[in-house]
Amino acid sequence: MARMSAEERRESVIRAAMAEFAQSGYHGTSTEVIAKRVGVSQPYLFRLFPGKKAIFLAAAQRCLEDTRRLFEEAAGDLKGEEALHAMAAAYTRLIAEEPERLQMQLQTYLAVSSAEAAGDHEFGEMVRRGWMELWDTVHLPLGADIGETTTFLAYGMLVNALAAMGFPPDHRVWNGLYDSARVQGASG
Repeated sequence: MARMSAEERRESVIRAAMAEFAQSGYHGTSTEVIAKRVGVSQPYLFRLFPGKKAIFLAAAQRCLEDTRRLFEEAAGDLKGEEALHAMAAAYTRLIAEEPERLQMQLQTYLAVSSAEAAGDHEFGEMVRRGWMELWDTVHLPLGADIGETTTFLAYGMLVNALAAMGFPPDHRVWNGLYDSARVQGASG
């Protein structure tokens, strides 16, 4: 079996970190558990990343980039309502099939709040940049309409909250959402 390059190993660390941070958050995840999941020593982990914060930032950035790319690919050449429904369906499918993606996203927002309260603005700056890239990615397919973009992203955050709280797909809380925004085809 061929040895992994440093870049491949770095990618493995980011994937492992996303899974671990999604479950236990920034403060509840040790670098030891990430290293163990990847099958490397902690000293090797710190050759790839200068510390836990850098690992978390890489995982959070990947989470945002993956979501942005998902929207971009789902929208493709579609515009308006067709793009909206394609992006919504792709996102709800993602969080239903890979709930750790939603968990990592929520852990990212929590880490921003915690870090900002402690005077560390690096998390927030990166996440806000990533959020604006998401905004821009959905804005044009939705007709560059600020109201449509805001509504789409607001629905997304509501979907995040409902899914994170574990509302089953057939619960009435999903009834006000357009069909493509209902996790696993939730209906009344």
